[in-house]
Amino acid sequence: MGTALITGASAGLGEEFAWQLATLRHNLVLVARDEARLEQLAGKLRSAAGVRVEVLPADLAKERDLNRVAARLKAPSRPVGLLVNNAGFGFRETFLEAPLKDLVAMEKVMIHAVLVLSHTGARAMIERGRGAILNVSSIAAHFASGSYAADKAWVKTFTEGLAVELKGTGVTATALLPGLTRTEFHARAGLDYLSYPSLAWLSASDVVAQALTDVRHGIVLSTPSVRYAVLGQIARLLPRFAVRALSRIEDR
Repeated sequence: MGTALITGASAGLGEEFAWQLATLRHNLVLVARDEARLEQLAGKLRSAAGVRVEVLPADLAKERDLNRVAARLKAPSRPVGLLVNNAGFGFRETFLEAPLKDLVAMEKVMIHAVLVLSHTGARAMIERGRGAILNVSSIAAHFASGSYAADKAWVKTFTEGLAVELKGTGVTATALLPGLTRTEFHARAGLDYLSYPSLAWLSASDVVAQALTDVRHGIVLSTPSVRYAVLGQIARLLPRFAVRALSRIEDR
């Protein structure tokens, strides 16, 4: 039994990570902005799985809160064996339509926080000679669809570089690149569920199960489902002008 720290744990993939890791008998540190939802989830997890669950409310766009989470990662008496950098958000507006403050906040949560927590977590894990970091990217990382895709592309490339640097240390790094997944994410972002065929959607439970399996096997790029793995491969092989053309169609 180890301890996993999950950011964005109050809903969506983060909540599903919490449930599956609790079922696997991991103790948990749950990080999100909504303290009430975290406490409610923590109570259910303790009752259902009998694991220890810490609640750490934090807005990762705020440096003070981010530093508190980083401090928890390096606490020597309560080691974290798995870091899941899952926190993130999106919105319906394009880059030029969105308020600049929202774009900056998204960058802080999805890039800056991932960098800080991965650096802190990896160094602490290397000292113990074991551990794993799972950074949630997206299949959007292969495309050219605004700042969200750009942020997720950074997560993918950053995680690949981190995995190279960690080789031989006993610590691994995995980037998860899910496709469309049925969670609260799209509703919160104001995106239209009905504009995509049902075949495009993945279940959160399947995505998380595949991600955790890939982490256990030290796989660097985890893309749940054959159809999205194929899509990602096609995007990597296509000329970039074709990828940009496809991305324009997707944005309509």
